[in-house]
Amino acid sequence: MGLFKRLFGNGAPDGFTGALEKDETVIASAPVQGGGHLVVTSLGLWLPGEEPRRIGWHLVSKVKWEGALRVVEATEASVEGPVVLLEDLPAQRFDLDDPGRVLRAISQRVEGSIRHRERVESPGVWILQRKIPGQDGVVWQARGDAGVALADVREAVSAFAAKLAG
Repeated sequence: MGLFKRLFGNGAPDGFTGALEKDETVIASAPVQGGGHLVVTSLGLWLPGEEPRRIGWHLVSKVKWEGALRVVEATEASVEGPVVLLEDLPAQRFDLDDPGRVLRAISQRVEGSIRHRERVESPGVWILQRKIPGQDGVVWQARGDAGVALADVREAVSAFAAKLAG
């Protein structure tokens, strides 16, 4: 363990029980009403719970302040050529006394993971090229708007993948 970490810790809040990776850096954190912490790191967003878990920045679909922090996590539903199709999980809400620094840090990391974005208006699909934290390279992802069927997303992505192939 480095001298800095031995003297000053890893930056995680007291009581945080998540297992940070060796090179994972804590950027911001905030206590959640009811217990636990939201912890923003270089690799993702740690959610509180009995066993805290990290969502990689490339799988944070939406974050919004609505009197509480609303986080929408995406899951990898399938693959269409070079594109990973994502589906949003139900939103999770976290009551924070002061979201300021955490909200800014999350927004910066989510936006910073996006290298390219393209919109397919009909049927309503976002296609993104994103950096996966802690890994080399990028990944293409597609996510349909609310109510857009996965089959319609797949069709839009198929046309996009053909365009990529040249």
